[in-house]
Amino acid sequence: MKKSEKAGGISVFTHRLVPKHEILSAKEAGDLLKRYHIHPYQLPFIRASDPAVQAIEGRSGDVVKITRKSPTAGECAVYRYVIEG
Repeated sequence: MKKSEKAGGISVFTHRLVPKHEILSAKEAGDLLKRYHIHPYQLPFIRASDPAVQAIEGRSGDVVKITRKSPTAGECAVYRYVIEG
């Protein structure tokens, strides 16, 4: 169970405009960074205080995959690097 479910709160993911968020494992994040020849800090940032990041219990230094619906591509995956804040 996620933190919001334990506390009896409402999950942010029940809203139709909030896309799917998931934390990548260390291996998955390493493969992603190697594929694009980048460092984690070169990814766009997302703050640890973001409600979706808090719901998936993300911490500073994690890489988050966000899967959105796209009218032209069907589904689109974007990646964010979690920072303090």
